[in-house]
Amino acid sequence: MRPRFLAILVIALIAYVLGTRAGRERYEQMKNAVTSFWNDPSMQRAMDEAKRNAAKSRKAAYTKRG
Repeated sequence: MRPRFLAILVIALIAYVLGTRAGRERYEQMKNAVTSFWNDPSMQRAMDEAKRNAAKSRKAAYTKRG
């Protein structure tokens, strides 16, 4: 067995055990934290800016390619 695969397997096992012990309440708490972060106005502005920059870069690359 490869060491990397074994490490991933161990991490997955630890995450599973911790997750089952934490239960549904902790899951809901983490989900709400991620949702509030994702819906934060500053995060939305950053995502919009990233999309604009990606569009500009894509257009510049296409124009440069000819």
